[in-house]
Amino acid sequence: MVRIHLISGPRNISTALMYSFAQRSDTTVVDEPFYAYYLAHTGIRHPGREEVLASMSAEPRQVIEEVIFGRYATEVVFFKNMAKHLLGLEASFCEKLHNVFLIRDPARLITSFAKVVPALNESEIGLKHAAELFKALKEKGNAPLVLNSDVVLQNPALVLGKLCAALGIAFDEGMLSWQPGPRPEDGSWAKYWYGNVHKSSGFQAPPSGASAVPEQYSALLEEVEPYFTYLNQFAITLE
Repeated sequence: MVRIHLISGPRNISTALMYSFAQRSDTTVVDEPFYAYYLAHTGIRHPGREEVLASMSAEPRQVIEEVIFGRYATEVVFFKNMAKHLLGLEASFCEKLHNVFLIRDPARLITSFAKVVPALNESEIGLKHAAELFKALKEKGNAPLVLNSDVVLQNPALVLGKLCAALGIAFDEGMLSWQPGPRPEDGSWAKYWYGNVHKSSGFQAPPSGASAVPEQYSALLEEVEPYFTYLNQFAITLE
């Protein structure tokens, strides 16, 4: 069985990628299995917090055993995860998975995220932990993959084709589009976070122009840019 572990930052195309893989007849997708753990571990107040905690286990060992390494009827399983949701976890389980790190230009990320979370810090973005986890996995021979969302959006078919080849699975043209609206695999938090992707029927064109990061986040941008630069050197390209 191919267990694909997407490790993403916020305000990225992670949900669109989950919907993309959900179009495959050989694939089951799982939405953010460590979200309840993250909320319980950090105490952070996200929209729908109590509903999330009631809908899934906050015990990481149970999630790892029953969800990550659970039994599935399909040959491929796609787990969508946030890098920050893995903070504080003993992450050796990742060594048994096909890890794919999804990154985004931090200026665009911060500008977008600041509109919905008014007090941003590095732990909310998770780039530092993503870089550290990537490096640790690489040193142990796991050879994780990296996707830059801006590159994916420039040519989804090409980049997803390369991704599938690297994962050892066939590319499916059906991955390029889906029906608009909520999906059954959405987590209980979808109504708070997935509004834009629910309006979509495929990958959207990449944004144009530079992002004007709010002045109060200039130090945060400077802090996270080196982690993005490190990961981006390994990203799948259009060449």
